[in-house]
Amino acid sequence: MIIRQFLHEAPVGVSYLVGCGGRGIAAVVDPIGDIDIYRRAAEAGKMRIAYVIDTHVHADHVSAAPALIKSTGAEYILFAEADVHLPFKGVRDGETLLLGNVVASVLHTPGHTPEHICLLVTDRTRGSEPWIVLTGHTLMVGDLGRTELATSAEKGARDLYRSVRRLALLPDYVEVLPGAYAGSVCGRALSGKPWSTVGFEKRHNKGLQIEDEGAFVTYMTTEIPPPPPDAARIREINAGRVPVAG
Repeated sequence: MIIRQFLHEAPVGVSYLVGCGGRGIAAVVDPIGDIDIYRRAAEAGKMRIAYVIDTHVHADHVSAAPALIKSTGAEYILFAEADVHLPFKGVRDGETLLLGNVVASVLHTPGHTPEHICLLVTDRTRGSEPWIVLTGHTLMVGDLGRTELATSAEKGARDLYRSVRRLALLPDYVEVLPGAYAGSVCGRALSGKPWSTVGFEKRHNKGLQIEDEGAFVTYMTTEIPPPPPDAARIREINAGRVPVAG
């Protein structure tokens, strides 16, 4: 498996290229900004970009997915019930995306947004167990994703409770590769370290430690920080309902 993590600063976020060098196929997850970084990374690994995946309809940045799809001819992947006015291939919980010897299994993890998905990745040349989970804005290092940007804060929190309890059942050794790190407006206590493990987060992530649903909802709906600037309009742009300015 080849994986590349890209840390972005304006806006703050994390994107990924993951794929199989042996079979020459890759996916880009949550692309931000300049698409040439993904094209160069794929070319260096002798891979073609077959899929461009957004874990959710973002509210903190304009997705680079449309530009990358146009440039590469890749398929655009979103959760099947995503409310967008763009052509995409819909995936559902439990479905898999094949990237040569690498398999990405879809986990529907609503909460941050209703359509949010995580990707549980296995490298079949190394073993049958999952190795990493790309968690978007569901589970991040030190924090969980805010819940009021696409629905009510309480409804989002109740959905997120079920989603993160599901992630907590993954083996402790599974590496957590999130979609944000410190400086992002999508969390309250994000670490500057942009990767972790399920086991470490179960021990040290306050939100993930709360097992009672009511207490979890209270925690997630207390002291909610200001929303990202122009969040509603950015979601509309990423859903294809508003054109990008310029």
